[in-house]
Amino acid sequence: MKKSSSILVNKNTITSIAIGGFDGMHSAHQELFKNLDDNGAILSIESGYANLTPKRYRQEYSIYPIYYYVLENIKHLEGDEFIRLLKEEFPNLKKIVVGFDFCFGKNRRYCIEKLKELFKGEVLVIDEIKIDDIAVHSRIIRQYIKDGDIKIANKLLGKEYKIYGHQIKGQGLGAKSFVPTINLKIEEFLLPQEGVYVTKTILDDKEYNSITFLGHRATTDGTYAVETHIIDEDIKNSNYITQIKFYEKLRDNKKFDSFDELKKQILNDIETARIYFK
Repeated sequence: MKKSSSILVNKNTITSIAIGGFDGMHSAHQELFKNLDDNGAILSIESGYANLTPKRYRQEYSIYPIYYYVLENIKHLEGDEFIRLLKEEFPNLKKIVVGFDFCFGKNRRYCIEKLKELFKGEVLVIDEIKIDDIAVHSRIIRQYIKDGDIKIANKLLGKEYKIYGHQIKGQGLGAKSFVPTINLKIEEFLLPQEGVYVTKTILDDKEYNSITFLGHRATTDGTYAVETHIIDEDIKNSNYITQIKFYEKLRDNKKFDSFDELKKQILNDIETARIYFK
């Protein structure tokens, strides 16, 4: 490991940077990071639309320090002004790593050739990355997640898609009539298509096998919910921030004719997840 992500790094020591939006910190982004040197850093442009790894969740997926720049504050800059800003921020900068479609400055009118012209140092451009002939882009990954195709999304991400949420009070039906669940409020992350998923639930840094339901409770009160059931463990609700890692979609959300049918299906889902993790 080149440096701990928990250590604040003096910008004067930075000699290489990767520039991009980096929502998802996916496989293609990691290819950029591989080309940073020991004194590298990541310059993440905050557009306000990141929902795969929103805000500062990105640091979890890199050993390099990440510096966040709000797009609204820099999008008016001309090309030479942007490069001047970089040199002021990182006075010993010698190398910039970007993706093949990188553009910058006012109205995104400056792209790779202009970057090479304006920056008096090395500019390394990473070609488009494809996996199974699918281009790895955040917008494409978002669509697979929205469609519930978690397996492909994870393949493009290079890891399991993960969300964070706060525990909230649920209906109270789970423990009484079905199986106990942890109910979550998710505010910043893109949620997969409605349905039931094989997941792992992380509480206090410990992972548990689980199934997670996202969607409108069609059989009960019709409200939207995110609730996870931890398999074969007696876990009490807590104040922990809860993390959910998605592995595979089991089935679509549906309305059942009775609570008994719903409970039977839930037990079947749990058994399917047990087999999956074996």
